[in-house]
Amino acid sequence: MKFIKSIFLFLLVLLTTSHIQAQESVEYQKPPKEILDLADVPLAPSVRIDDLGENLIFLYRDGYKTISELSEKEMRLAGLRINPKTNISSRITYYNNIKIKKTSDKEAIQVQGLPDQSRIAYLTWSPDQSKAAFTNTTSDGVSLWILDVKQVKAHKVTDAQLNANMGSPFKWFRNGSALLVKFLSKNKKTLINTQEAIPTGPTISMSEGTKAQNRTYQDLLKNPNDEYNFEQLAISEIHKVTTDGTITKWAPEAMYGRFSFSPNGEYVMVTSVQKPFSYLVPYRRFPQETKLHKNNGEVIKTINKVGLDEVRPKGFMATRVGKRSMTWRTDQPSTIIWAEALDKGDPKIETKYRDEVFQLKAPFTDAPTSILKTINRYSGISWTNNNKLALAYDYWWNTRNTKTYVFDPAKPDQEPNIIQDRNYQDRYNDPGNPVYVRNEYGYSVINIEKNSMYLIGAGYTKNGQFPFIDKFDLKSNKATRIYQSEYTDKAENIYDAIDLKKGEFLVRIESPSEYPNFYIRNINKKNNLKQITAFKNPFSGIQNVHKEVIKYKRDDGLDLSGTLYLPIGYDTSKKEKMPMILWAYPREFKDKNSASQSTSNPNRFTYPYWGSMIYWVTRGYVVLDGASFPIVGEGDEEPNDSFRKQLVANGKAAIDAVDKLGYIDRDRVAVGGHSYGAFMTANLLSHSNLFAAGIARSGAYNRTLTPFGFQSEERSYWEAPKVYYTMSPFMHAEKMKTPLLLIHGEADNNSGTYPLQSERYFNALKGLGATARLVMLPKESHGYRAKESIFHLLWEQDQWLEKYVKNKKKIKPEGTN
Repeated sequence: MKFIKSIFLFLLVLLTTSHIQAQESVEYQKPPKEILDLADVPLAPSVRIDDLGENLIFLYRDGYKTISELSEKEMRLAGLRINPKTNISSRITYYNNIKIKKTSDKEAIQVQGLPDQSRIAYLTWSPDQSKAAFTNTTSDGVSLWILDVKQVKAHKVTDAQLNANMGSPFKWFRNGSALLVKFLSKNKKTLINTQEAIPTGPTISMSEGTKAQNRTYQDLLKNPNDEYNFEQLAISEIHKVTTDGTITKWAPEAMYGRFSFSPNGEYVMVTSVQKPFSYLVPYRRFPQETKLHKNNGEVIKTINKVGLDEVRPKGFMATRVGKRSMTWRTDQPSTIIWAEALDKGDPKIETKYRDEVFQLKAPFTDAPTSILKTINRYSGISWTNNNKLALAYDYWWNTRNTKTYVFDPAKPDQEPNIIQDRNYQDRYNDPGNPVYVRNEYGYSVINIEKNSMYLIGAGYTKNGQFPFIDKFDLKSNKATRIYQSEYTDKAENIYDAIDLKKGEFLVRIESPSEYPNFYIRNINKKNNLKQITAFKNPFSGIQNVHKEVIKYKRDDGLDLSGTLYLPIGYDTSKKEKMPMILWAYPREFKDKNSASQSTSNPNRFTYPYWGSMIYWVTRGYVVLDGASFPIVGEGDEEPNDSFRKQLVANGKAAIDAVDKLGYIDRDRVAVGGHSYGAFMTANLLSHSNLFAAGIARSGAYNRTLTPFGFQSEERSYWEAPKVYYTMSPFMHAEKMKTPLLLIHGEADNNSGTYPLQSERYFNALKGLGATARLVMLPKESHGYRAKESIFHLLWEQDQWLEKYVKNKKKIKPEGTN
């Protein structure tokens, strides 16, 4: 009865509150100078290093886009966001400059010949890494460019006719003298302006009794006009383009998606999107056809056809039937592999093996052969420089289990050796990832020497983070540690091997005040470091901020942690009571051991990105960032069965811990989060009296609008209506007594977090008399990109915190919700 009454109440709220919103027109604002000085700084470049560790490519970009860039024409079709004028993703990140530096040189050299006002994307090394290809976008379209690393020069090889609407439009031929490139079709027709098009009839969807329980995807096709536009934007022709600009047609027009060369370069596997399209799922689940071509374009055969993938069994581990995950074996000249479900793709069907992996060798005329069966759902194979050994991986979400198999692909009847069988959320016991080398085909394969491989691990422990390199014996399944970082005042990340024989590895080293830079470390020589980049710290204003990882316990004894920052200039001896901002994101676990582990490292550089709350240490706030918010459900219990209770317990434990240190006024604590963290925030404010105010960005607040699962909840609304009701802040809006700032991008593309979620929730809050403010950011997606938007976001957050946290103590309502 209570449930029905609440539903009736909120239907009434929705019907009666739309006309009483107080609208406010505000121009874009900027935050206070202390914050602006940190937010408006140049970025260090992204770094690409060749396999030999000889050449570095520096890619520079602006910290933010502009609102005018986000306002360029955009079409949202079948899960894609496309600029129909330039024919590339409207949300892609562009670089505006390239420099090259030899590791032996001190300074980087400016690349000559780059286009004016460069908008560079998809930079990819050639097979021998003497060159790199990239695209440049102008107002008219996308062109292909080649960078000569030795000469430090770039030149254009095509006009702006590339089709990059479905991702990178090119692949290198193995000899590095040419590329396969997707071009716009010469038969492309004029797009329909869907805003002005006159409908020719209704849009009709049909259900004929088959269950199709899909997530709440955004940007789907909605009508025949969308279908027409998607087809025109997806159609391309494939051409062979030499590095000197000679263009030869290679394949006729089709809606080409992925294409890839065999390791020996003799064959190309090409996948195209087919009809019929769907209004329920994005284009990756449209019908597909995969063909094998010779490298001259001649079609050999069709090797796979996939129908419309709208209907799958229920559950996160469900998959479709038939061939999937079709790729090349990187250790052989031309062998295709794929997986097929043995349980009909249905996780509820009990079976010894979930998936079977097959291979098919050139000339692709024989029957495929089985090479492996996996106990859990197959997730990939890493090939090695030893043709008799390969590593395969599977996982099962429901148990958080993953297995690693070592097997001989030529002996499918031989039982594989399972060298890892563990909880993938258990970070303290993560054995690390294999070290790869480039093989004769130019592909990365695991380096195996005398039945041993090398593993690079992140090195999270109870006592901190100490990255390591192990030598792992594949016969005895034993690891021998050959290097472990000893830093206690810095953070070291081990990226890759440069030269295993010499013991040289690429590492990145940083500290709270030392900007991350790259080095080559020789592990065979103690303290042998060669610095190869020298990026300066752009955030000197907070380089001396007090930072520490605090560890504390929840009421039930669960270990928690968070990174604590004290205000600039804070005197720890006086312990003045300051306001605090708690920022967090809930995560689900199936065991308490994994949930209690900490991956926070106090020695990492203090980097205030656009969504960070670290800026507020300049404004007199204590900040507890990345506070642990585990939601644990062991055995048959699902984490969300006790979501609210655990959420409040996490919040209380965090406040208690910092309050015990003597730094804060616990009546002046704000809580906030982004996406699922926003959902967390609304729930905490509705069901506890712990906080003075909240900030919720781009969240979802009514779980009945995501009825077929959300986050890590795979049960549908009809299976667990109480869970959906209990977890939805919208259903409990009458309990909100704490000021809440809601922020959302008007063009949010994330599954489930429709802008409607914030709009409807605000309507309910306002109708029920809560203190709330809704800020809708024009043109912004789930993450915010425009400088104007981000500066305004920082201003809004600062205004809210100053008014409701720093300068106004929390008024405790009677009782506990």
